[in-house]
Parts: sequence; C-alpha cells; structure tokens
Amino acid sequence: MAVINQKGLVIKSTGKWYIVRTNMGNDVRCSLAGKFRTQGLRSTNPIAVGDRIQFKPGNDAEGNGTIVVIEERKNHIVRKATRLSSSSHVLAANIDQAILVVTPSQPRTSTGFIDRFLISANAFDIPVVIIFNKSDLYTLDDNNTIATLTTLYQKIGHSCLVTSALTGYGINELRSIMQDKVSMIAGHSGAGKSALINAVEPGLRIRTGDISDANQKGRHTTTFAEMHPLSAGGFITDTPGIKEFGINSIEKREIAGYFPEFFALLHKCKYFNCSHIHEPGCAVKSALETGEISPSRYRSYLSIMNGEEFEEEHD
Repeated sequence: MAVINQKGLVIKSTGKWYIVRTNMGNDVRCSLAGKFRTQGLRSTNPIAVGDRIQFKPGNDAEGNGTIVVIEERKNHIVRKATRLSSSSHVLAANIDQAILVVTPSQPRTSTGFIDRFLISANAFDIPVVIIFNKSDLYTLDDNNTIATLTTLYQKIGHSCLVTSALTGYGINELRSIMQDKVSMIAGHSGAGKSALINAVEPGLRIRTGDISDANQKGRHTTTFAEMHPLSAGGFITDTPGIKEFGINSIEKREIAGYFPEFFALLHKCKYFNCSHIHEPGCAVKSALETGEISPSRYRSYLSIMNGEEFEEEHD
C-alpha cells in the first residue's frame, strides 16, 4: 500500500531536522528528502519556519518523517547568508508582518541595517513594525534619536512603537499588534527580541541573554528559528540575532523602487531610467537638498548601489 503524504506547518528549523505540526495538531520530526539538495537552490535553507509542506510518515521506531513537497510560499524575508557566500538565507516564510527590534545602544542598530531589512520586506509587500526597545535605558540623546527615527519611518509608511520588556512599557500595544497575525521578529543579538516575546506571552519562557561588557554586542540566545502560538491568537516566529544584513536577491535597477519616498518621485526625474546618483534633473536629489528625503536614507541607497552588500551593526 502506498504511503499517503501528510500536510503540516514547519514550526522549527535546526538545519538538519524540522519540527512539523500536522493538521491534527501533532508535532513530527522530519528530515528533508535528498532531491531538494540537488535542485540548484541558492538558499542555505530550502525550508524555513512558516513553510507549508507535505511529508511521508516514517516507519521507524521514532516515527520520523521525510519532507517531499514544499508548497508555494505567499512571501518570505531573505538576506545574504554571509560575506563569503553567494547564497541567501530565508528568515521566515508565509508571514503577515515583520517586527524589527531596534536599539539606539547596547547594541546600536544603524539606519543602514534598518533600511536594508525594510527593502527585503518591501520586496514581498510585507508590512514592517519597527520596535524601539529598551526604553528604560534611554538617555536624552537616545530619546531624541528615537523621536527623529519615528518621524522618518512613519512618514514612509511604517508603524513604530517604543517598548521596554523590563518595565512593560508598550507591551500591551505590541500584544495587540501581534494578535491574530503570523509575525516574525528580527534584530541584532541583544536587542531584546526574546524578552519582548516573553513579555507578550509569559508562558513561553524563552531563554534570554545579556550584553557583552567587552564590545556591547549581544550574545546569541535564539539558535534556531521557531514559531510559537500566542494565547490571544496568531503566531510569533523568533529568529536568531542578525549581525549584518546583506542584499543579494534584488537587481540594482530595482532598488529605488523599494524606497517609497524615492518611488513617489520617479515620474518627476528628467530621465526615466534615472539612477538618482549623477543625472541632472533628478527629483530625488532635489528632494534631498530640500530635506524632503532623509540624508540617512539616501546614504543607505548609495551604499547598496555602490555594491556595499552589508551594513554592520556599528557604522
């Protein structure tokens, strides 16, 4: 008798093994069928948390399954895997929104990092909520920085929220943002992603870490991406901390289209294929001079166009 494939949702990825939640609510440990490793895929992880898959149940004592079908994704967020690799790494698939956790210090998140993440999300029309976390540690300068960034990113269509997992500030609002949605949370190690999830859903008790005194960078506490159910409805996928965010899946000629404030001015440029770098009559450069476009956003654009693939957490 032929074995009938079962369907499920990938809720945890450890690289070799995947935990799949079946439509009946059971969790099954699965490996990936060998054929997926020979299809010329340029991703370090052909399967990501959030993928809908089909698997063949195993007949061994442990009941491990084998994933044989990866169903079509509605979206995903991807970044360049490493500086030495041409491969990409999928952070999560089939999500309703991405939550980017940002800190002005301990560790510092650069605007270049934020902008590159936004481009990757915008490529699949994934809404991004920017969370400015650790407000209990803010100095006056930090507060001024956050106010400036909030104005900047809200102007181009992104929701922003200030939170503190320690004091509970903004946690009710974050819980409402997550309710009944499939969310992915991302950011640098040490930005407080896991602590925020614990504050929203205390029963999860996800392990958290400290900041290194030597370099003010976070220590990795989330090793593998994992999806957790929320009692108010919805799911949150916790992802390992990202040191740097690289873009390698978008053509240079397309980059300006993922800057909403640039895209709104494209029709005003003198040349239809304007690069917004050296051409006369460029509406984007004119808007930069008048303050309509932020210098930090334009610097991010130039960095990407100049082939600087990564933006590290300290620039």
